[in-house]
Amino acid sequence: MINLRLSGKLELDEAMFGGHRKGKRGWGAEGKTLVFGIYKRNGHVMTFPVPDRKYDTLMELIKKHTRKGSLYYTNDYTAYASLIMRGKHKVVSHGMDEYVRGDAHINGMEGFWSYAKTWMYHYRGVPKQYFHPYLKEIEFRFNNRNKNIFEMLVKMLVKPVPNE
Repeated sequence: MINLRLSGKLELDEAMFGGHRKGKRGWGAEGKTLVFGIYKRNGHVMTFPVPDRKYDTLMELIKKHTRKGSLYYTNDYTAYASLIMRGKHKVVSHGMDEYVRGDAHINGMEGFWSYAKTWMYHYRGVPKQYFHPYLKEIEFRFNNRNKNIFEMLVKMLVKPVPNE
């Protein structure tokens, strides 16, 4: 397995996946799957289903999958407060209705969430035990959006047999 570490301008965000349900909405909603994402601007996205939004959970993934010295863009969630120790950190305050300030925004990551939820909608429900592979398929499609995926898959599946 390749351990890809992203660097440069990185956007970090979390999202909830799951259909509409009665009861509590937002971060405390039951039956939803929480996903953390890292997006390299004009590049690749990496996604991880996570059990919670706690500092330790998110920082472990950030340390494992990003390089020190990167420029991190996040919202004002407190778990991101220590990112200044890893590199530069720019924050937009969604709580104060701020979504863009100069080049500080997480619109690329939020655009991926929209893309992923649109793909998931077509499946009309994914069993929880299969959510991760579906999410990784969508991540693959997004990361290869400018390539002919059919040709890529054919090359992966059909390997030339050496002459004997």
